[in-house]
Amino acid sequence: MEESEVATQKNSVDKDSVEKQTNEATGEVSSQVLNPGSEARYKRLKLFDKVMQKSLKKFIEHASFNRFASTFRPLYKKNPQRMESIHKQFIEELQRTIQEDISRLIEEGRLEFKLNELDKLESAAKKSADPAWRPSGVPEDDFCSFLMPYYQKQEAYMRLELKKIQAENAALAQKVQAGRESLAQTEHRISTAVDEWKASVTEFERLASSLCPADVFDV
Repeated sequence: MEESEVATQKNSVDKDSVEKQTNEATGEVSSQVLNPGSEARYKRLKLFDKVMQKSLKKFIEHASFNRFASTFRPLYKKNPQRMESIHKQFIEELQRTIQEDISRLIEEGRLEFKLNELDKLESAAKKSADPAWRPSGVPEDDFCSFLMPYYQKQEAYMRLELKKIQAENAALAQKVQAGRESLAQTEHRISTAVDEWKASVTEFERLASSLCPADVFDV
């Protein structure tokens, strides 16, 4: 009975301590998150901060000393003070880890930049006279209306790329044709030069035979 009362008192003290530590932890999170620019973004940051505080508080409450002691009851019976010290260290380490994770998520997720973009979208939506999109109630139509602009954009991109490739192929075809014509002209010049050379050789042989008849050397 006394053990139960002691555990209850420790749980009460621990709950107050956890709540204090939680508030300190969420306060650190708040100082990292809140950097108000516009009023709308500040409200969003306040809401995000409130959600983080509530979530962290509930999460820490699940790790109360009463639960911790009941889980390790044999060790608690042997040395309650030691278990209380271990639980305190556990809570501090848990809060530190959660704070680091939240800070990393805020940094990696570029929370402030995203909220700035949300402000811009909201401002643009207010200035736009066109009605905002609303679901029609038919998922197939909504899905198609969402995908069609994407496919149309992709089709336009593919058509543009196709035109570029066709233009490149036409340029290459012209180069190939020009190369073939140049090669044909070169072959023609070579053939003409060979024919001229053969004619020169034939003329030389004829001239040589006329200057030196074969019967002159007959004995």
